[in-house]
Amino acid sequence: MNTDRSATIDRSAVGGRVDVPRRATALLLLVEGLLLFAPAVVLGAAVGWPASLGEPAATVLPQVAENEVALRFGYVLYLAYSALFLPVALWATATFAPGRQDSRVVRLGLAFAALSTAARCIGIVRWLTTMPDLAHDWQAGVHRDAIEVQYDALNSFAGGVGELLGVSLFAAGWLLCLAKVADIPVWLKGFTVLTAAALALPLVELLGVDAGALISVGSGTVQLWFLVAAVHVVRSGRRSRHPAA
Repeated sequence: MNTDRSATIDRSAVGGRVDVPRRATALLLLVEGLLLFAPAVVLGAAVGWPASLGEPAATVLPQVAENEVALRFGYVLYLAYSALFLPVALWATATFAPGRQDSRVVRLGLAFAALSTAARCIGIVRWLTTMPDLAHDWQAGVHRDAIEVQYDALNSFAGGVGELLGVSLFAAGWLLCLAKVADIPVWLKGFTVLTAAALALPLVELLGVDAGALISVGSGTVQLWFLVAAVHVVRSGRRSRHPAA
């Protein structure tokens, strides 16, 4: 009957919408892959980021007070990068796994992406709110011992939420779920799993092991994944429009 035919057409139309515009997906992936360089440059010049994250309050807080404008600008850029992670995950999942939005694995992966975004933002916000206040109090010479305790505690907690949970655990969870359901070449699936493993490496800190350079390895690998995924979306889109004869 016409009703069945209409239902079929509707489902096909929905499937077309789930397979989101590839240019938009590629653009989001590209922006996410490149955007981290902006806060890295700004914060690196202002406070020696990311090496300064492991420095004591006596080293970091005077730099924060002296370079507050640059620090705020850098962390606003970093916050934008972190907030963009969820839209990137949504669009990339819709592009790489079209028609599978009702899959439990897809839903779990997007839940991981949402948790990752929230945890990252929580970790960053401390540098836009509490840390400048602590820096001004430190410069004023008010209760520096107490400020140092607050700084260390806040840095350990918010850093653990942002880096270990947000950047490592939850982001790795999304990538593993994506690799499970994505309609992508084997090599890209393998690279996706490898990227998830690289992101998860800093979790050794939960066992009392110093992650050291492992954080940089994970961050560098995932930035490369964003760029590689963007190129793949563009190239596969061209092949679909111009199939081989």
